[in-house]
Amino acid sequence: MVKTFQAYLPSCHRTYSCIHCRAHLANHDELISKSFQGSQGRAYLFNSVSVININEIEINILLYFLMEHAFESSQKYKEGKFIIELAHMIKENGWE
Repeated sequence: MVKTFQAYLPSCHRTYSCIHCRAHLANHDELISKSFQGSQGRAYLFNSVSVININEIEINILLYFLMEHAFESSQKYKEGKFIIELAHMIKENGWE
């Protein structure tokens, strides 16, 4: 049996949460760009995400990826950042 550890950010922050389990994925202040495309549509690039211990199956469900090595110098800004597809997250806390 695999355990999932959900992370929750302070309620005073605008957050992006998993649409499936409502765990907080990222704080809005960590958003870098809204101009990404994932396999299921638009995606956002974040500087950091909440630390969540997840197994390989859940990674495929949430579809958030750590950008590791960029081969082109123009893409180096993505290294060490995270991409989360919009299809798998919702906005919570303090959005108007």
